[in-house]
Amino acid sequence: MGAGREPYAAVRRALLSVSDPAGLPELARDLSAKGCELVATRGTGSHLDRERIPYRHAEELTGIGDWFQGRIKTLHPGLLGGILAPRDPEGVAELARRHLLPIDLVAVNLYPYERHLAEHPTASDREEFIDIGGVTLLRAAAKNHAFVAVASDPVDYPEIRAELAEHGGLSAALRLELARRAFERTTDYDAAIARTLGAPVSPGFPPRLAFATEPMRLRYGENPHQAASVYAPAGASAASIPRVPLELRKGESLSYTNLVDLDTAWAIVQEFPTPTAVLVKHATPCGVASGPTLAEALARAVATDPVARYGCVVAVNRTLGETDPDALKGVFVDLLAAPSFEGAVLSTLGHRPKLKVVEVGATPPVPNRWEARTALGRLLVQEVDRRELAPTDFRPVTTARATPPEACALDFAWRVVRHARSNAIVLADGSKTVGIGSGQPTRVKAVELAVEVAGDRAKGSVLASDAFFPFPDGIEVAGAAGVKAIIQPGGSLRDPEVIEAAERHGIAMYFTGWRVFRH
Repeated sequence: MGAGREPYAAVRRALLSVSDPAGLPELARDLSAKGCELVATRGTGSHLDRERIPYRHAEELTGIGDWFQGRIKTLHPGLLGGILAPRDPEGVAELARRHLLPIDLVAVNLYPYERHLAEHPTASDREEFIDIGGVTLLRAAAKNHAFVAVASDPVDYPEIRAELAEHGGLSAALRLELARRAFERTTDYDAAIARTLGAPVSPGFPPRLAFATEPMRLRYGENPHQAASVYAPAGASAASIPRVPLELRKGESLSYTNLVDLDTAWAIVQEFPTPTAVLVKHATPCGVASGPTLAEALARAVATDPVARYGCVVAVNRTLGETDPDALKGVFVDLLAAPSFEGAVLSTLGHRPKLKVVEVGATPPVPNRWEARTALGRLLVQEVDRRELAPTDFRPVTTARATPPEACALDFAWRVVRHARSNAIVLADGSKTVGIGSGQPTRVKAVELAVEVAGDRAKGSVLASDAFFPFPDGIEVAGAAGVKAIIQPGGSLRDPEVIEAAERHGIAMYFTGWRVFRH
């Protein structure tokens, strides 16, 4: 019976040619343990040499070595014939007649063209990073997936190793899925080259956007009846952008809203260098605080809004200690995220059956450069707002001036309000929020909501507004509540009236000259 028709086809010979050696030693050892002969190109062989894993040099099958400084080394019938040959009697006979060896697995990842361009956007040598032989090997192996398995990314290795360990060979279903991934990878790779070859690459907007679906679907979308998936930029290998940029340590799979809320929460905690905790509901903060310890930051953040915090996502920017979750007692938390977890803290959280616990890791996901949404059947894309508030942006427009502690609180509030849904108002006392009003159709309603949430805590607080006050009514509400200082963009036709209202209430007001809308 032909190997392609066997439930689990043995891997008798494997060709290894990788630019990224991640996971290579483990794969090579498992293949060798199953009696597979390894064939490696020169660079890949050096990694195997360091691990003392035996292999044959690819040039033993080609007889040509490296031509033209390595541009031609695998484009040869000695390799391609062994990959593309069918395993029926006629194909096996032709392999023997031509003195070729069959190859049952090809592990190739391509020259890092995309990474090279990202790191050297003005590079003139980009053509040297265009892989030809690797693309050909991947496409050949994928075409012949009835008999050959292809690994186009190190993240494919665990599935291959698992089937080898359990069944001694690879299934037709896995070979088909690996072939699909390989064609997807070569498509993305060629698209990246086509977008950038001969065109200057600048930090501005890319001339063409393309996205490739990751092999992952979310539990559901914004509502359970909506399907949802995660997409990554085309050309980004799964090794550089993981299928899931975090590890779910506890709880059921994540939903669309979990990821949206977590993205907001993580962006906020990254604003602050000190221990910080954030509570997010519906992609907008409902409690943010920094403190000398993470436990204190959590307690302060939780205290902002006892009503809105129900079912929230919580993120912190420090390792979560065993006693830190004490601040969350009595609070229904849907998801808790931290860079890492100390000791037995995960066991401590085990009594919360519905809680999802996410570990972001020591190397957190790369911050988004672009953000997108749809409108009228089109994709809207913009740069993520990362503009920093400079000291010169604190332009005083009233007689009163903020005290140094109030100025620090204004900076804190501004960093938070940029992440709240507009119209957005944040009241802060020191390094903690005491009231947040967001997503309101009028600015005065956002102020009223923030003041209502703060209650008595509004007295002596400071206020940040994500855009200008079109009327003085919001200032009147803030002044009556006891707000001492305000930071806002300014630029309204009624700025003189707004400033006059602040003067009457003795409020120190500052204009930044730029807004931070987040619709």
